Amino acid sequence: MSDEGNHHEAHNGDLATRLNWLRAAVLGANDGVVSTAGLVVGVAGATGSRSALLTAGLAGLLAGSLSMAAGEYVSVSTQRDSEKAALAQEERELETEPAAELAELADLLEGRGLTPELALEVAEQYTERDALRAHARIELGIDPDELTNPWHAAGASFLAFTAGALLPLLAIVLPPTALRVPVTFVSVLLALAFAGWGSARLGSAPVRPAVLRNMGGGALAMAVTYAAGTLLGAAGV
Repeated sequence: MSDEGNHHEAHNGDLATRLNWLRAAVLGANDGVVSTAGLVVGVAGATGSRSALLTAGLAGLLAGSLSMAAGEYVSVSTQRDSEKAALAQEERELETEPAAELAELADLLEGRGLTPELALEVAEQYTERDALRAHARIELGIDPDELTNPWHAAGASFLAFTAGALLPLLAIVLPPTALRVPVTFVSVLLALAFAGWGSARLGSAPVRPAVLRNMGGGALAMAVTYAAGTLLGAAGV
């Protein structure tokens, strides 16, 4: 019975981790779409030069993707350091206060619905097999074998942002001059609608508000930057 509960808990943890990664990928791609679209549309409002649009778009893509990767690396590294410190602290407590740690584990299991007698029995079995792993999973919510990896997080953020940024970049440089902005607007809004749908489904939230918010934010960003670029272009700046 205890093994089944342990496997079930691990399965739920793995599922939650995968959903978090997928949600982060969707949001990273969404950021790539919006920020790059705003940049290239703003430049398109000021100039029709394809080389200028390509330069600005690539610069925005690289700056945004590297910035997101660096930020994710720092954030996840901090989380990993915290997890390792918590595990080290737990290991010290298990060495110096094994009886107190056993009682604590039993209390935690009892809080999950087990009777005091069964909670103590399960806690003893967990402790005999692998006390640190039991406390890590039940008390800290950490899997010692699955600590967060900052390089994986940084790489995923870089790729997600890049994938999202490529859409508006290609949409602004490939069509004829007269169609660049309309094609970009339509392509970006469709991509944002899909991203809003995906994030809503992953979070079990209503789809329509998420899609409308996403599309509205992207449309506003492009409209503002295009107007600013047009004014600057007209002023000869």
